[in-house]
Amino acid sequence: MNAHREFAARLRGVFGFPITPFKADYSVDYAAVERNTAEMVEHPFCAIVAAGGTGEIYSMSVEEIIEVIRVNVNATGGKMPVVAGVGYNVPMGVAMAKGAEKAGAQALLIMPPYYTHAPREGMYHYYEEIAKSVDIPVSLYSRDWAVFPPEMVSRLADRIPNLTFWKDGQGDVRKYQRIMSEVGDRLAWIGGIGDDCCAAYFAVGVQAFTSSISTIAPRLSLALAEAGLKRDFDTLNNLLAKYVHPLYHLRDHKKGYEVAVMKRAMELLGKPAGPVRPPLTEISHHELEEVKKVVELFREWV
Repeated sequence: MNAHREFAARLRGVFGFPITPFKADYSVDYAAVERNTAEMVEHPFCAIVAAGGTGEIYSMSVEEIIEVIRVNVNATGGKMPVVAGVGYNVPMGVAMAKGAEKAGAQALLIMPPYYTHAPREGMYHYYEEIAKSVDIPVSLYSRDWAVFPPEMVSRLADRIPNLTFWKDGQGDVRKYQRIMSEVGDRLAWIGGIGDDCCAAYFAVGVQAFTSSISTIAPRLSLALAEAGLKRDFDTLNNLLAKYVHPLYHLRDHKKGYEVAVMKRAMELLGKPAGPVRPPLTEISHHELEEVKKVVELFREWV
């Protein structure tokens, strides 16, 4: 087993998925990035994802993204690997990738390209160019318009030597199971659309999932993973019904609320988060009252 495969084999359980805190003027609050991550790594996540989707990667400059990654690496203190979000287009993605590797990130999560109707060959080149710019493992993130049939995932695994794990953000477990069957153990399989889907993901055989809940109730996210890895679906479904589904019901009120709701929940728990950057929007006063009720449910897991 090569080093990249060995790295992927260790990614079991929960990927912590921090937000990126901003100040009132929308500048990045790097001190808050450091504080939040330092608190998160006191819990046994398998990795931390810096500047991912919930981390508002699409709202930040290349320089901000690299600095967020650097601060996260420093804050982890070597306790767990940092997976760095990168993307947009080839020049910017390569700049982010090289900056992330230099900052100490141990893997990349490559987001979909900016162009929503790219042909298949163009998608191959986009991912190849970013991946080959570094020597660390990479994952592709299949979300939004980046939808991959099984044969395309297999072809990407052939063409990208350091493609090591795969994060699904589609939530189509029927298709994901076919992809996993087609590609097999050439890649490590990660669930990535949300904590609310972790039962379905573990049912088809993922080894880990990315958790927004890790930012507000780390012990709950770890309990979800423990039950999922044991195939204890009674426990898992009870946890989902009591805690996770009420939170995700709020997040579904409006597009972008998956970030805004988590930031308000964090601040109610005394964790710095700040505003979301446009084009995301803040929750309403009425919805904040709903968030307060959900946060009370979570306090025993903080």
